[in-house]
Amino acid sequence: MRRREFVIGLGGAVAWPLAARAQQGERVRRIGVILPATTDDVEFQTFYGAFLQALAQLGWTIGNNVQIDVRWATGNHATIRKHAAELAALAPEVVLAHGGATVSPMQQVTRTIPIVFTVAGDPVATGYAESLARPGGNITGFMTAEFSIASKWLELLKQAAPEVTRVAVLRDPTVPAGLGQFAAVQTAAVSLGVEISSLNVRDVAEIDRGIAAFSRSRNGGVIVSASGMAQQQRHEIIALVARHRLPAVYFNGVFVKAGGLISFGVDFVDQYRRAAGYVDRILKGEKPADLPIQMPLKYKTMVNLKTAKALGLTIPPALLARADEAIE
Repeated sequence: MRRREFVIGLGGAVAWPLAARAQQGERVRRIGVILPATTDDVEFQTFYGAFLQALAQLGWTIGNNVQIDVRWATGNHATIRKHAAELAALAPEVVLAHGGATVSPMQQVTRTIPIVFTVAGDPVATGYAESLARPGGNITGFMTAEFSIASKWLELLKQAAPEVTRVAVLRDPTVPAGLGQFAAVQTAAVSLGVEISSLNVRDVAEIDRGIAAFSRSRNGGVIVSASGMAQQQRHEIIALVARHRLPAVYFNGVFVKAGGLISFGVDFVDQYRRAAGYVDRILKGEKPADLPIQMPLKYKTMVNLKTAKALGLTIPPALLARADEAIE
C-alpha cells in the first residue's frame, strides 16, 4: 500500500465500525484534527502521518481506543471557519491544529475544548496564551518563531549568492511574528552590507507587483519569512522569483521541494511528533493551561541544486556540507 493511501486511510477513523471499537472493551477517546491543506498535499500527509505514528507509540490505536475526526480544510479562510465549527460541534476531547490559519478559527468557536498547535509564530502576541510558561487558557503547543532564525536566512542567502546587496523580505503584515523576523534580518544586514526592504504577501497580485518593481535594480535577493499565507501561495511565489531570476531563501523546506533555492526552518515532522505527546497528556487528564508552550528542537537546511544551476550559482561546499538535504 502506498504511503498516501495509508495516511488518508488512518485519517478516516470515522469509517471504523463502532462495534469494532466496542469489542476492545475500552473507552474510545475522540481527537479532532484540522489542517489548512487538501488531502493530496504530500507535505501535510507526511506531518499528519508523523503525528499518527507518535500517537501509536504512546498506545493510542485507531479503531481500538481512539477515534480521529480529520478536517482537511484547504487554505480558504471561509472553508477553514466552516470546518472549525463542524469540528467543535463534534465535541472532541482535544484538537490538533496547524498555525494561525486554523488555531484562530478554532479559538473563535470554542474556549473550552483543548487545542494543541504544531505551528505558531508568537502565541502570546496573537492572544492564544497568557504566557509561554503558563498558557492559562485552552490552547498550548509548539512555536516556530525564534526570531534569531531570520538572521540565518540572510546569512545563507549571502553564502549562496555573494553578489546580493539588496534583499526584499516577503512577509504577511497580519502576522505579529513577522515584525520580529524582519527586525532580525535588518540587524544582520548591517554587518553583511545589505540593504533591506519589505514586501507584503496579502495576495499574488501584490507580490507580483512588488517583486517586479524590486527586480528592476541589480544584485537583488529575496527572503520569504514564515506565514501561512506564503505557504499557501508557495507555487506562485517560487514562479515569480524564478521569472525575475532572484536567489531566494525560504522558511520551510516545502518551498525547496517545489523549486525554491534554499530553506532553513523548523522541522515540522518533529513538531507533529512532539504534539502527539501533548495530546496524550491531555487525554490522560492534564490541562493545556498548565502545559508550557515549547520552542523548536530541530531545524533543517535544504538546497535545490537544480535551481542553483538555473540561476548560475555555485553552492559553496561548506554550505552543502551543512545541508540536511540537497535536491538534484
